[in-house]
Formats: sequence, structure tokens, C-alpha cells
Amino acid sequence: MTSYVVLLPGDESAWAATPEPQKQEMYAVHAEFAKRLAERGHQVTGGAELAPSSQARVLRTSANGEHTVTQGPYAETAEQVTGFYVVETADLDDLVEVCKVLGRGESAIEIRECRGGGM
Repeated sequence: MTSYVVLLPGDESAWAATPEPQKQEMYAVHAEFAKRLAERGHQVTGGAELAPSSQARVLRTSANGEHTVTQGPYAETAEQVTGFYVVETADLDDLVEVCKVLGRGESAIEIRECRGGGM
């Protein structure tokens, strides 16, 4: 089994303006995603919806070892990573297929292998 992170980017301002009934529809899509993963033998081992990037702290270290901490997202872009799943699977192609369920409401989904054995 190999672990993959499924990164979910989105437009935070659009999400903040989304009416609650539509948010509940999107949460139902995520429930369907989790159900399909389980049915097909994939195992979710972690994940979360993330707080807005405006609440993030970014630690930068210069070449001389000086540290700077700023508030806000790592990169100023229209889309930020808004959530993630960590999934263990022996079948990456099928994981990609199941991730299409999430494609209904997300603009793009990045699936990346986790390396290094974890913490």
C-alpha cells in the first residue's frame, strides 16, 4: 500500500459567500467520496477542511538563517488549498477514478504520493 495526499484547492471567497444549503450539498459529495473509497478498498488515514489561508502563518528562513513570520497565505493566488485527504491504496488509477466524484465542485484536484514514511 502506498499513501497519497489528495489536495483540494478552491476559491475561499466564493466558498465564504456560498449559501449554507449549497455547502451542505458539497459536504454530501465528500461523504459520497469517502463511501466510494471504502467500497473500493482505499483507506482514508487522515484529512481535514482547512481554516482560511488568511489565518495561516508563513515562516520563511533566509540564506543567513534569519526567520520571518508573516500572516496570510504562502502564495497570493485566487485559489488556495482548502482541504486534503490522506489515502492509502494499492491502486493509484482507481484512486484517481474515485476522485472524479470530487471534481463536481472543485476546479482541480492534485493527487501526490507521500514519501519518507511519515512522522
